Amino acid sequence: MKAVHTELHRSHDPQFFLVRGVVKRTTEQPERADRLLKGLKDGKHQLVEPTTFGQGPRARIHSPEYLSFLSEAWDAWTALGDSGPEMIGNIHPVRHAATYPTHIVGKLGWHTADTAAPIGPGTWAAACAATDVAVTAAQMVMDGEDATYALCRPPGHHAYRDMAGGFCFLNNSAIAAAHLRLKHERVVVLDVDVHHGNGTQGIFYARPDVYTVSIHADPVAYYPYVWGYAHERGEGPGLGTNLNIPLAIGTGDDAYIQAMDVARKAIESFAPGALVIALGLDASEHDPLKGLAVTTPGFRRIGQGWACRPCSCRRAAISRISWVRT
Repeated sequence: MKAVHTELHRSHDPQFFLVRGVVKRTTEQPERADRLLKGLKDGKHQLVEPTTFGQGPRARIHSPEYLSFLSEAWDAWTALGDSGPEMIGNIHPVRHAATYPTHIVGKLGWHTADTAAPIGPGTWAAACAATDVAVTAAQMVMDGEDATYALCRPPGHHAYRDMAGGFCFLNNSAIAAAHLRLKHERVVVLDVDVHHGNGTQGIFYARPDVYTVSIHADPVAYYPYVWGYAHERGEGPGLGTNLNIPLAIGTGDDAYIQAMDVARKAIESFAPGALVIALGLDASEHDPLKGLAVTTPGFRRIGQGWACRPCSCRRAAISRISWVRT
């Protein structure tokens, strides 16, 4: 299988991570991509450099104000003169009767959902490169590949149309799905992760042409806490095209695979032309946060289930490594 990767991800090297009031070094580090890259090389997959697609694919998903903020944020931050080594918001305004700010500190708060998406000097370049990786993989599928793999860093599934959060800045999977829509009438994004893909859900929540499915730990007791519940099914024209399957903390192989079977049937009923799998591996039993407990053989069963099941749609797997604990 062809796998798309770029070394430009290394320019994003965040440090700050706040965990229950304790400041720690974030686990979203460049070396984590190296582990997945080693796996791709060991598996003899064909590594491909991404094509540069420019702002167009990003602009299909993200707002002009947000893209402008991300591209200019670091220069504006350092121009303050007394700013810290990373951009971390100290305000997060509720969007009720609010005025869009002009000051960089205000914009930072407006465009970040939490403190888990610190912006550094290389964040914008790395995030743009990650979207090129995702779109390149999608384009290869559009050009005839049955399946491709995109190793994206920074990740994207917590990023909304105009808001970063949870290590995510630009929503790689959503951008890939929008690109696939240039050819296919219906596209599915299947989010396989211990955390709900809240940004992806928010982006497509009112759209009937992209079906979003997320299997994740129950947000009653797990990040992102306020999104990811089963009753969230879409709205307006998109009602019925969002499926959340929250699982009890500690769920293992059998129950997880049962949930995947539910997702598969829903996806087949939607009859998409292409499938984007937003792949996170932190549902693993080895993840230190112990959200879910899928074993390595369990992941193999999941992969084999998709590989062996007859399906007319083409597939692009968009890797999310930010939450993978190793």
